[in-house]
Amino acid sequence: MIMRPFNAADTDAVVQLWTDCGLTRPQNNPLVDIERKLAVQPELFLVGTVQDAVMGSIMAGYDGHRGWVNYLAVSPEHQGAGFGRRLMGEVERLLLKRGCPKVNLQIRAGNERAIAFYRALGYAADEAVSFGKRIIPD
Repeated sequence: MIMRPFNAADTDAVVQLWTDCGLTRPQNNPLVDIERKLAVQPELFLVGTVQDAVMGSIMAGYDGHRGWVNYLAVSPEHQGAGFGRRLMGEVERLLLKRGCPKVNLQIRAGNERAIAFYRALGYAADEAVSFGKRIIPD
């Protein structure tokens, strides 16, 4: 896998990847999510390719207090090969370089496979309740 920053030509492949991995939801238009990310720290939006085909993605951000990870995806046919671990490692490296002391992420309730993946990377559930409020409808 070759990791590199996302570019606009990756859009269709990334949206398909997110769909294949079950990451898309009606309340989050993936095209709008990509547009928003490209406006803020676009260098923290990475893709992984195998033979020039996008097979992984990860979005991250740092607000000066915490780092956040979103849209980590590896195509089903490439899962289990360590690509997700490598994408997370690269994002952690980029966040650490910025002085980020802690990385947060959210996992949808019931996604035991993702929970096990992140636990294996050293992540643990925080004693916190996640709240959200949509202020711009997609």
